[in-house]
Amino acid sequence: MSKKKVLVTGGAGFIGSHLVSRLLEDGHDVTVIDNFSTGRPENLTHQKNNRNLRLIEKDISDFNAMKQYFDGIKIVFHLAALADIVPSIVNPAGYYRSNVTGTFCVAEACRLSGVEKLLYAASSSCYGMPRTYPTAEASEINPQYPYALTKYLGEETLLHWGKVYKLPVISLRLFNVYGPRSRTSGTYGAVFGVFLAQQLNNKPFTIVGDGNQTRDFIYVSDVVEAFIKAAFSDVKNEIFNVGSGNPQSINKLVSLLRGDKIHIPKRPGEPDSTWADISKIQKVLDWQPKVSFCEGIKKMLKNIDYWQDAPVWTPEKIQEATRDWFEYLAKE
Repeated sequence: MSKKKVLVTGGAGFIGSHLVSRLLEDGHDVTVIDNFSTGRPENLTHQKNNRNLRLIEKDISDFNAMKQYFDGIKIVFHLAALADIVPSIVNPAGYYRSNVTGTFCVAEACRLSGVEKLLYAASSSCYGMPRTYPTAEASEINPQYPYALTKYLGEETLLHWGKVYKLPVISLRLFNVYGPRSRTSGTYGAVFGVFLAQQLNNKPFTIVGDGNQTRDFIYVSDVVEAFIKAAFSDVKNEIFNVGSGNPQSINKLVSLLRGDKIHIPKRPGEPDSTWADISKIQKVLDWQPKVSFCEGIKKMLKNIDYWQDAPVWTPEKIQEATRDWFEYLAKE
């Protein structure tokens, strides 16, 4: 693999920071653009003395401010986005600006700079409440809330740029990503951050509904590998699911973490299961998830101190935080 000049938007975030580390380990020159709205500079502290890393604090939706940093870049990984369901319901304009307008700005910067390939972190939330399991890339698109919609519109924008302007694009629809540095709220790996913060503070695990719902948990290093394989392949203008293909129940997660539990009401707009059909990425990119669920949990527990200062969610706090969720998404 030859040395490349690459750019990662959202590189100080959970998944982005792991991707940046891998790219640096592989010898690439890495530019990170992040406005730190959700990312944390601390996530890249261990790389601060690396001469091949350049960290730029800019907002991707400000085209004129950030387009210059795409000059000479060969590969762009676009991970910057606003996440979380509830904030997207109460602030749809902010999400549209970040996830749609921001993605348009990235696409235009890539087009004008002659970028060789653009990788996009899409969301499996675009499937909404799937009718078929496992869920394949050609399944019905049915976003249930503004976050899911804006991530899908971002994907459609990039694929359109690939079609019209011949910009090589690959969209990776990420399922339930978890690992060190995952946040205590948000779409990616949220339940792990919440549970580990509760465990550190000797609080019961808050289980949504009966806990029998399953999620396609995929460890962050496997996701990074998917990005790397996609970036350095000859494949372009394709969509791939990225998941384990092996859903696990929330009850199983709690049993492995071991602790008291308390149940809170099931939330509207959340599927009973997420289950990625990963046959396409396995065949086309020769990618396979390597970290088992049990192994991934062990890795999380080894890094549990990361959540020492994280907010601790209680049933009362969750009820308050999700009030808008129930108000807008509950079916009449």
